[in-house]
Amino acid sequence: MKDYIVIGSGIIGALITRTLSKYQVSVLVIDKENDISSHQTIANSAIIHSGHDPKPGSLKARLCVEGNAMYDTLEHELAIPLLRTGAYVVAHNNFEEQMLQELHQRAKQNGVLGTYFLSGDEARKVEPRLSETITKVLSLPSTKVTFPWEVSIHAISNAIKNGAEFKRNAHVISIKKVEDHFVLHLKDGTTLESKHVINAAGVMSDLIARMIEENPEFEIKPRKGEYFVLDRKAVGLFNHVIYPLPTKAGKGVLIVPQTHGNILLGPTSYEISDREDESTSREGMKYIKEHLKALSNQIPFDMIIRNFAGVRATSTYEDFYIQESKTYKGFYHVAGIDSPGLTAAPAIAKYLVEEVIRIDLPMKPDFDPIHQPIPLFHTLCDVQKQIEIQKHPKHGHLVCKCEKVTEQDIINAIHSPTGNDTIKGIKKRARAGAGLCQGGYCESEVLKIIARETKVKPNEVNYYAKNTPILVKETKTK
Repeated sequence: MKDYIVIGSGIIGALITRTLSKYQVSVLVIDKENDISSHQTIANSAIIHSGHDPKPGSLKARLCVEGNAMYDTLEHELAIPLLRTGAYVVAHNNFEEQMLQELHQRAKQNGVLGTYFLSGDEARKVEPRLSETITKVLSLPSTKVTFPWEVSIHAISNAIKNGAEFKRNAHVISIKKVEDHFVLHLKDGTTLESKHVINAAGVMSDLIARMIEENPEFEIKPRKGEYFVLDRKAVGLFNHVIYPLPTKAGKGVLIVPQTHGNILLGPTSYEISDREDESTSREGMKYIKEHLKALSNQIPFDMIIRNFAGVRATSTYEDFYIQESKTYKGFYHVAGIDSPGLTAAPAIAKYLVEEVIRIDLPMKPDFDPIHQPIPLFHTLCDVQKQIEIQKHPKHGHLVCKCEKVTEQDIINAIHSPTGNDTIKGIKKRARAGAGLCQGGYCESEVLKIIARETKVKPNEVNYYAKNTPILVKETKTK
């Protein structure tokens, strides 16, 4: 029996698991999917917001500002990328400039530091591609960008280093309270037992809640966001995150420089009924292009390399719902974590453990907060490359030319403590297939390496989830 089971390995569950691993408790994080962070965490804007937008006094406002500051520590401890972009919120006329003033007051109420105004002309001197119709800009210097699923993978790797465990393909179908603990029944027929359970299941969190409570205080109303991605050759075209003024539907269609040089454009934001519908649409793409005109008329749409969509766990509670169950002590809900959930994630984990659970145990004297991932070969200096290629000759085989990923990089991604044996799992860890050709040239090579390293047939290698092979059958046997 575990002391804590965390349901969901998105960035919230991952950082909660790492926080609990600081204490003398046993922790298991489970996910119904075949990999860490398979949904909301891999399909969002990747922005560490300043905290200028949430309603003052809300948990969203407090934990956003706190979380933003905590990423500076995570950058060092978990070796995650952090791009300190700053951000501009733009206005186009007197009415919008008044709204910008109100947003500035809200930012100050929330404790956001260093904000200031620029005229449209002053902003265009810094960002020459901004629209000529922009008259005023609110600058938010504390805004940053990270690589969300790398945060999750590194956090769980560090938690494992400190004694936690991770179990994938663990689909919870029912939960029962038995005497002084909870029994979780999984789809594969197995059961798990734990004294405490933390529901961090994202868009599925209300479904998990209903397994143990008749009338949970929140319901998830999933919202889809669609995006474009520009090739990394677009690096430097925009150096700040560019926001329009926020609306009730969200922060609007944005321009977001990414840590690997790409630029993200989007998202849309609309309610959907299918929690796992991550399809994109012609209408969504048209919507993004139309709304980007208010930010810039100089976006190189011919540099788009892909589009994608994600689903947000917006809830009826209108704030983060981070509370112990009213019915069952020891069962905790961390739900309704939509924007700015990525930003708030480290602060959410700290708030849950210290102020909701109020864990009353000493920290492990040997807790090690540092995660040291194996660096990708192309990031090394020439001397280090020479040393590495002597130790691992397969670095001499370049598999993904777009992202400069070697065969040894892929082998490392397969066999790391939080490794994965799928095409997309390798893309998440080593970026093979993330470049201009989107895997057109390297995917077959990645598949062969996975098959060899995991000792399965090529037609048994999955794209991402279980039972998603790319190859159906062998067609040429001679």
